[in-house]
Amino acid sequence: MSATADTAALTAARARYHATRIRWGFIWALWSAVLAGAWYIPATALWYEPAFAAGRDDTASIFLMTAALIAALNSLTMLLFALVWIGVLGKIPDYRRTMRQVRSISSWYMLAAFFGGPMALFGGFLAMGFIGAVFAAVAGLLYPIIGALLARLWYHEKITLRSAVGIFIIIAGGVTIFAPGLLSEFSGTGSGAWLGYLGGAMTAIGWGVEGAIAGRVMDVSDPDAGLTIRFTAEAFYWVALVVPLLVWLTDFPLLAMAAQALTTPSTLAMLLLAGVSFAFGQVTWYKSFPLIGVGRGQAVGDLYAVFTVLFVAVFTLQLPDWNFLVGLVLAVFGGFVMFTERDSVLEVVRALPKARN
Repeated sequence: MSATADTAALTAARARYHATRIRWGFIWALWSAVLAGAWYIPATALWYEPAFAAGRDDTASIFLMTAALIAALNSLTMLLFALVWIGVLGKIPDYRRTMRQVRSISSWYMLAAFFGGPMALFGGFLAMGFIGAVFAAVAGLLYPIIGALLARLWYHEKITLRSAVGIFIIIAGGVTIFAPGLLSEFSGTGSGAWLGYLGGAMTAIGWGVEGAIAGRVMDVSDPDAGLTIRFTAEAFYWVALVVPLLVWLTDFPLLAMAAQALTTPSTLAMLLLAGVSFAFGQVTWYKSFPLIGVGRGQAVGDLYAVFTVLFVAVFTLQLPDWNFLVGLVLAVFGGFVMFTERDSVLEVVRALPKARN
């Protein structure tokens, strides 16, 4: 009788632990959506600051270099807040230890930084500068598809029938978002904003790949220390490689533009706001993956587009075009379908590989 009671108590404790784990996974993912949605406001506002405004109206090459500089400065502010975060948590020694594990850990975070930074974040700035914040946010909604499929192929994360249905609904939302603008561009009746559409696609692919990499490497590392390594690598790519290369190869006044941005109070404030919102959005995003899986964590994170639309509507008193709203509804509904799995399905987010004889 005692053994039966002990078994029942153990089962109940396990169920409570599992329920708490899932709940916190969704809480972290939802916070990432709120913070990512907030990031689009200061990130878009940067394009209207004196230091960067001319880049929106000039040639495509000038536009690209301006976007690169904005992304580089944003990476520095993100790294600043990430270092403050791990300093408050007392994880600076963890950061140093994790950084030294180059082959098995930190090299993967550096790879995630490439896809999340020079690819996804740069693509986001292109989409914001050429088309607008709402398009940039809604176009990126496709990233859970990339993340879920890569997680399935790479480390056997389960994609159930319900998850697959959610993925196809998100795809339908993406088609609704992109199709009208792309058709007009290809037919020659568009505004020549192909760089903006390219940027939206870069955002979706980059964040999807980054999520899959993060979901794997966090099995063997602390997410706070690892994410700071990811921000360190991104800042290195921009400040030590991309910006010096552009300064060397072109006569564009990147350094003068950077100095103007950092000495203008309003521009510096927007850079800091963008840095703090994106940095802590990434912290909560990464924390959700080990708890509910990459596909579901990214699906809940898709709600960032809802918050972006709300924030943009509040600040500009304007609603987006109909296709953005329809695509938004479809993508969010697809994410809802994905993350409303039964607890028994969520309990094991990885499928065990079949044993070989």
